[in-house]
Amino acid sequence: MLSEKLCPPAAHARCRGAAKAALAVLLSLGTSGIAMAQQAPLRATLDNGLRVVIVPDHLAPVVSTEINYLVGSSDAPDGFPGTAHALEHMMFRGTKGLSGDALDAIGARVGGDNNADTTEDVTQYFYTAPIEDLGILLRVEADRMRNLTLSDADWSTERGAIEQEVSRDLSSPIYRYTAQLRGIMFAGTPYAHDALGTRPSFDRTDTKLLHSFYDSWYAPNNAILVIVGDVNPQATLSQVRAAFDGIARRPLPPRPAFSPEPVTAKTLSLDTDLPIGLATMAWRMPGLRAQDFAVADILSDVLGSNRYALYGLVPQGRALTAGFDYIATPQASFGVALAGFPKGADPKPFMESMRVVIADARAHGVPADLVEAAKRREVAQLEFNANSISGQASAWSQALAFSGLSSPQDVIRAYQAVTPAQVNALAARLLTPETAITANLIPSERNAPMGAGGFGGSESFSKPPAAGTKLPDWASAALARLAVPTPPATPAAFTLPNGLRLLVLPEHVSHTIQLFGSIRQNANLEEPKGKEGVASLTDALFEYGSTSRDRLALAKALDDIAADENAGANFALGVLTPDFDKGLAILSDNELHPAFPGQAFAILQRQAAMSRAGVMQSPDYRFRRSELRALNVPSDPALREATPESIAHLTLDDVHAFYTHAFRPDLTTIVVVGDTTPEAAHAAILKAFGGWTANGPKPLVDSPPRPDSRASKADTPDPGRSQDDVTLAETMGLTVSNPDRYALQVGNEVLGEGFTSRLLQDLRVRTGYAYFAGSSAQIGRTRSAFVVNFGADPDKAGAATKAAIRDVSAMRDTMVTDDELVQAKAGLLRRMPLQRASFAGLAGLYLRLADLGEPLDTPAHSAQAIYAVTAADVQTAFRTWVRPADLAELILGPQSH
Repeated sequence: MLSEKLCPPAAHARCRGAAKAALAVLLSLGTSGIAMAQQAPLRATLDNGLRVVIVPDHLAPVVSTEINYLVGSSDAPDGFPGTAHALEHMMFRGTKGLSGDALDAIGARVGGDNNADTTEDVTQYFYTAPIEDLGILLRVEADRMRNLTLSDADWSTERGAIEQEVSRDLSSPIYRYTAQLRGIMFAGTPYAHDALGTRPSFDRTDTKLLHSFYDSWYAPNNAILVIVGDVNPQATLSQVRAAFDGIARRPLPPRPAFSPEPVTAKTLSLDTDLPIGLATMAWRMPGLRAQDFAVADILSDVLGSNRYALYGLVPQGRALTAGFDYIATPQASFGVALAGFPKGADPKPFMESMRVVIADARAHGVPADLVEAAKRREVAQLEFNANSISGQASAWSQALAFSGLSSPQDVIRAYQAVTPAQVNALAARLLTPETAITANLIPSERNAPMGAGGFGGSESFSKPPAAGTKLPDWASAALARLAVPTPPATPAAFTLPNGLRLLVLPEHVSHTIQLFGSIRQNANLEEPKGKEGVASLTDALFEYGSTSRDRLALAKALDDIAADENAGANFALGVLTPDFDKGLAILSDNELHPAFPGQAFAILQRQAAMSRAGVMQSPDYRFRRSELRALNVPSDPALREATPESIAHLTLDDVHAFYTHAFRPDLTTIVVVGDTTPEAAHAAILKAFGGWTANGPKPLVDSPPRPDSRASKADTPDPGRSQDDVTLAETMGLTVSNPDRYALQVGNEVLGEGFTSRLLQDLRVRTGYAYFAGSSAQIGRTRSAFVVNFGADPDKAGAATKAAIRDVSAMRDTMVTDDELVQAKAGLLRRMPLQRASFAGLAGLYLRLADLGEPLDTPAHSAQAIYAVTAADVQTAFRTWVRPADLAELILGPQSH
């Protein structure tokens, strides 16, 4: 997605025509517009002003809470743009009743997703956890709303971590580009700086300032609490009242005025470490709270449509990528058109091609049918939000806190009211050359970081946390149990006569059906020698339609039913229930009868070869290659790589041959999740895919075992970065069939998973060396690896590496404590239900089991095995499989080491 390229990084870990019958389903569903198969939401406003919305969603025994404080970087004191972000970090450092260690311990034992983000106008704290722990989540949020400690010692260390976050984001060329755009677009307003903040502002920030900001804005009458999940609304409201009723409302300060200056045309040029160049044009656009927000969003959707002329530059061979992205914030937004060009190419023709398209949209408007298609898609997307508990919580928070509306239904009404005339009028008014900020992002070895100087806080280790962190009675009682979760319902399983495996999971939380398919492939083993790159080129050609529908006809057929589809080695379909058969027919036609047109092949081949040249020179690619070389012997197939030369020598016959060889039903698994029955889904899949046949014997797709890797070191210089990315990696000899995997999983939870992990405590909490640090035991069918990752400034990276290796070695040398063991097992077991809290999560779980060759009841067996792991098992597993002396040290950073 283009938004993934251009949206500024989140301040914490998470930043953020249908057929008439299908549309009629949505319009007849009632008042919510989201998850109409569910109970109606319950709304309440407590006496202290806290607004509460409770939305039942019985997809899984899970709940998601989002508390939205209506304050952000826009409300920060002059000269301190990161104040809201700093306070967000300190909300995890402890209260008068809960130390930082206690908060961490609660988070670890509850499991789930516990994090926050800071934006210009809203700061969010969100948690997704097992439903039985809702009371704990509410008590924690209520305590943090009124009792934050904000000690000097905690801020002294946390400042190091937050400045590491700044350093990380300044290493991103896209962040640096959007930061400059903000400064121009929103000059004279608080939006001129994003929510991240700067090192100078954090250096000047003290706890007195943070206390003042906290006391001013963190009040119940300035917050909206959204709760979505497997809840009883009235009982949940009683829990909310018990937790929050005792917090008094407070008067709120006046909010700063927002009066942006007029934007005048300006041209920028930025050196980057990206593998391709980007020509961009940007304009200021209406914000989320503007009356014409929906019009602007529909305009952006049309400009970004793959049926519109801007994206048409790609199949014409006039751009490597193209599209339009809308970076929307409450009071004002900006939109960016972009066209990609090869490294070393002159950006002028790409910029000019884009100018012509935008000028035509401004002068003559956009096609009315694309406007209607965009409206249908936006309305349908709100129905799809019900397929994720956390996604639905986010949708409600977006409507209430960011857009200032009363519900997502208001969003639907706004989209439905948009007319083509309104869209064209807005295009004529906004997309003027006089107000466009043009920029060329040019791949260059001269790429330099934004800002200067190192980042980081204290450099001395404090004593390790005491075993058995003291929790208050209400938390310790609720978290004392260590239980095996109820296993998920086993999907209905079918095998078609052609060998295709079908798994069906009926879920009726929305009127949608989602299909996820995967063909087991391994390009390293299946691409003929000298034909490297044919697998990715084959996948790219599916976009160009089938033998019965060309690219535009395929896109229109999907627009007509507001469906999302992609074909290839991994394929998917998302569609409203009444149109499942239509959507499935489109997908199977695309997957089984791809057109592979010669003209498209020639253009894609040329683009792929040009792009590949830039990719192979990019620091990120060279860094990834250094890891592959560290883990594999020189003759290993994992080291095969496509080159501009190998791609240039491919023929269309090579594509057809690879498709015939590698795309086959007996290596395919399809998972269907949603508003259907096993029998209906089986009949539909049999009709759509039953005629697919395999040719020849099954290809080899499992990589051979490899020997243990040995210690090595590799530096990948990237002068545009201000921070080192460090990876410590080695191979492991076990595979997924080895029961030691469970002890390694529990041990990795102790070592490098979550805020209480030893790595994060030692590299962030106690020292401020890093913003993030973690580890993973990546266990596969035939190959496995152990990996540690962190980011640190160059002058901190050496000390951080030594600390990380000490932590890895300690897992072998001594047994984990009883408290660590229980906490790790509790977190793993309580996270298991979260895999079922979205359609994508459910499908991903079973597709992974299929890929690993494991039975469908593996989740239940895994839970039992994790429950039974002992401290001795963990130590034995680490002694057997993890070799600290053999870890390769790989660094991507601004300088050689």
